[in-house]
Amino acid sequence: MANFSLREPKYGDIIRVKIKDDIYHYGIYENDNSVIQFGSAKDVFKTDSSDVCVETTTIKDFLNGKFLEVREYSFIEKIKKNKPDLVIKKAKERIGEKGYNLISNNCLHFVNECVFNKHINWEDFYGNNNWKRSKK
Repeated sequence: MANFSLREPKYGDIIRVKIKDDIYHYGIYENDNSVIQFGSAKDVFKTDSSDVCVETTTIKDFLNGKFLEVREYSFIEKIKKNKPDLVIKKAKERIGEKGYNLISNNCLHFVNECVFNKHINWEDFYGNNNWKRSKK
């Protein structure tokens, strides 16, 4: 299960902001003027996501007045994850990419592909028990 904390982000960190209840929006932190995200928090509930793409925004716009949480990694994850320069490179290479889908290709998938080279689904990220509870 992924852990997050309230702290200052560093270059290449996965960051998130709560949209509502247990729904979060994820991005890759480059600096206060550049967060790379797949769509914005507003795009999560769009019925037509054909124009949603990977884009950059500022930390201020990413947060929209809410609290920032930063991904904390286990010992094994620290070994497996890409170095920050590669994370940013991978994220920037995807700017303009479309194909957003709330279930199968979203902001959480995007950040995990940049950091771990893996399309991680909700169950793997949050753990089976939390996923099952939140679906009720």
